[in-house]
Formats: sequence, structure tokens, C-alpha cells
Amino acid sequence: MVSEYDLVNKTMPFTPNMRMADLIHADYHLIPIIGHFNIEYGFGNKTVKDVCESNGINVWFFLEIINLFHNSQYFPSEALQNFNTSLIIQYLSNTHQFYLGVKIPEIEEYIDEMERKLTKEGARNVKLLSGFFKNYKEELQSHFQSEESEVFPYVMSLEAAVDKGTYDDDLLTAIGTDPVLKFDRIHNNLESNLSDLKNLIIRHLPPLICRELFQKLLTELYSLEEDLEKHTRIEEKVLVPKVKYLEQLILKQSGR
Repeated sequence: MVSEYDLVNKTMPFTPNMRMADLIHADYHLIPIIGHFNIEYGFGNKTVKDVCESNGINVWFFLEIINLFHNSQYFPSEALQNFNTSLIIQYLSNTHQFYLGVKIPEIEEYIDEMERKLTKEGARNVKLLSGFFKNYKEELQSHFQSEESEVFPYVMSLEAAVDKGTYDDDLLTAIGTDPVLKFDRIHNNLESNLSDLKNLIIRHLPPLICRELFQKLLTELYSLEEDLEKHTRIEEKVLVPKVKYLEQLILKQSGR
């Protein structure tokens, strides 16, 4: 568990005793990140610690994530690996719901509105964009579904086995297949496809009459890309090393 001493000595801008409202005033980009923790608004003068405690949230984990998103140069991979796997997985699952339930529909609405407002010739170009984004959405949904149904339960089974000190043959066999390896490649594909989508808009789509919608769409795509990049880093730099550690620990203790 990360101690208060460890956290405070990182001289991070956000600490347990600051008011939650001041955190948002300092960086409004953190609003959706706070939402990933299912925190409701109306903080009054409550501190970050007060709000986290009243919502059953580990304040140190919350602060690591918040400071990570606030400062692009800060990435506490070792500190995050000290937290229980269940905390990390719950946070990642919440972000999946945010992307698919909020972020993706917002982008789709911009594209749909552009189609409604354009001439027939312009609409054909936006339809190309719409098809590209639909394919990306399907890939993202498939990836998240695989994580939720395969990877996350596997990781939880590793931690449960270590806690109990018992390792069945099915788990030991699963470890030998290296089930998390393929997700590094999928992440690379998702990042590449989103970059291709932005380039399609910026470089290849002809001028459109609905400039404001066009700008909002691009802004949302960049925001999604930035958010997903940090999400991926948490998975690859925190969750995967934690999995590797648990796997090696199990193999060692089981004599494999």
C-alpha cells in the first residue's frame, strides 16, 4: 500500500487535504477523470480525502490517477503497482463505460449532424468518415469486451490464487499461454487507426461548410486519443507488469 509519506514526498500539486472543488478549478480537464470514479458533484468545502472516503474510494489511488492526467510528465508505474489489482481493474472498467457510453456517442453525434447539414456531394465525404469511425468503434468495443471477459477475470484469478496460496492446474496452464501478450499488439492497432482517422479529416477531406462542427469533431478526436493513450499506459505499464509478477510468483511457489 502506498503511504502518505511516499505520496506527499512526490511534491504533486494535488493532495488529500485540498478541497475537491479547488482541484477542478485548477484543471477542468480532470472533470471526466473524476467521473471515472463515479463521484457525484456538490462537494461543498469537502477535501479530496473527505469526498473519497464518503464514496468508498482509496484516496491514494485516486490522487495517483488525477496527478497522472494533470501532468503528462508524471507516470507513477511503481506506485500504482502497489495497489490491489481490483482497484486498477475497477478503474479501467469504468473508463471503458465512459468511452463507449459517453465519448464515442458524442463523436458520432458530431458526424451525424455534419451529414444532416451538408450538400449531397459533401455528405458523401462525411459518409466515408462515418464508415471509418464505425469500424474504429467496433474494434474498440471488441477490445474492451475481450478485456472485460478474458483479461480482467484472469488477472483477478491470479491475485486470488496468491492470496489463498493454492494454484489449480487450469490456472497454471493458462499462465503458460501468456494471455495478456496479444493486447499490446491490439493497442498499437487502435492507436494507429485513430491516427489514420485524424489524418483523413485533416489532410484529405475537402473543405466543409460546417466549420464549427468540423473543429469540434477534431477536438474530440484529439481528446479521445490523449485519454486513451493514458488508459493504455496504465494497462501496459502497470497492469501487465503486475500480471507478470503474479505469474512468476505462482510458478515459483507451485514448483513449475
